Amino acid sequence: MVHTFQCLGVRIAVDVNSGAVHVLDELTYDLLSALAEREENGESLAGELPAALTAALPQYDPAALAEAWEELRELKQGGLLFEADDYIDRDKAASMQQQALVKALCLHVSHDCNLRCKYCFASTGDFGTGKRMTMDIDTAKQAIDFVIAKSGNRRNIEVDFFGGEPLMAMDTVKATVEYARSIEEQHGKCFRFTITTNGVLLDDENIAYINREMSNAVLSMDGRKEVNDDLRPTINGKGSYDVIVPKFKKLIAGRGTKDYYLRGTFTRFHKDFAEDVKALAAIGKNVSVEPVVGKETDPYAIQESDLPELKAEYEKLAEYLKDHRETNFFHFNVDLQQGPCVIKRLRGCGAGCEYVAITPDGDIYPCHQFVGNEDYKLGSVKDGTFDNSLSSRFAGLNVYTREECAHCWARFYCSGGCSASNLLVGGDINHPHKVGCELERKRLECAIALKAIDAGMDE
Repeated sequence: MVHTFQCLGVRIAVDVNSGAVHVLDELTYDLLSALAEREENGESLAGELPAALTAALPQYDPAALAEAWEELRELKQGGLLFEADDYIDRDKAASMQQQALVKALCLHVSHDCNLRCKYCFASTGDFGTGKRMTMDIDTAKQAIDFVIAKSGNRRNIEVDFFGGEPLMAMDTVKATVEYARSIEEQHGKCFRFTITTNGVLLDDENIAYINREMSNAVLSMDGRKEVNDDLRPTINGKGSYDVIVPKFKKLIAGRGTKDYYLRGTFTRFHKDFAEDVKALAAIGKNVSVEPVVGKETDPYAIQESDLPELKAEYEKLAEYLKDHRETNFFHFNVDLQQGPCVIKRLRGCGAGCEYVAITPDGDIYPCHQFVGNEDYKLGSVKDGTFDNSLSSRFAGLNVYTREECAHCWARFYCSGGCSASNLLVGGDINHPHKVGCELERKRLECAIALKAIDAGMDE
């Protein structure tokens, strides 16, 4: 399978199974595109240039076409074009369906929030439970004990303090870090902590603590002042932009070489999200702005009719970033040299098997977006239960168990999409939803084109 496309003035072919990316001149691009449309595609390269292809491209000199054909043949012989899918063996895919070691926690230290975001998947903090609460320290310790026990021989453990708003439970955050640090050596572990915050409760003490103890800080805001204040009001309906921006700037200034991201969400209310990326980049260089996921009936949810406008916006953003390489846009980050490991390429994020969320009550769910859905409750750190059967079901999800992925050129980049989003939109964790897939493919085209330009492959 070969995917050809044009973006940022560059003609590109992606060989799906080998991962090879080729930047082509116009003639070779047109020839390969015409070949890719033929049923026999790669098999045709075993012989001479078919007369049908020469006839299909009358604007080109036959001798030049023949020369380009030989270059394509060499790429195929080198395993860089129309490469066979060596993971297609169902037995190999099935061998992944073993329960994975849990290596990451999304620790919900707070099911309460001081903002009332219009698109909040967490029902403004309580995850639809009607009960606002924070995690007590004993439950947090039990969560740390759980991941130590479930991680086997794995040394590196990730813990993301999440909510709601985790700064509303800062005592629990600090106690959790202290406890994990006190026992990590004896268990042969190394904890890496992240915190996701809306910034309202940041003060000098919290900023200093986060910059000292957190390997990553995810700072939630949605871009321009008018957009952020529309989507992320406080409890009393006032805008949050003027409150959080000075605090975020101070935190970022103290991060040094540590990671952080300004994390935004765009909805169909404000589809010109490239302007929000620019606004966030003026605050900090590391930016992530993602499409909201919602049911088709949600007023903010992106609809299929929005796709042309949003795809054009991604190209507009890519054009801007081409000349502003100081901005690190998370969703245009793609590795063309090595890429993720095989398991990552096939299975994705690992929700439900390698990664779980734990609520203030100690309940375990596949990830933060499943919290509150009792059909997907995995167990509890309080009574030591864990549903290995359900976890194995998540471990078995991959690009070969998802039928829609079989003929998608982007499958080894997105790994089948987000299970929680699939469930929310389509009612089935195993079936990716069309809108999400369309946006993912456009993001990848823009990302690959930018990487090709950076590598000088467009010359």
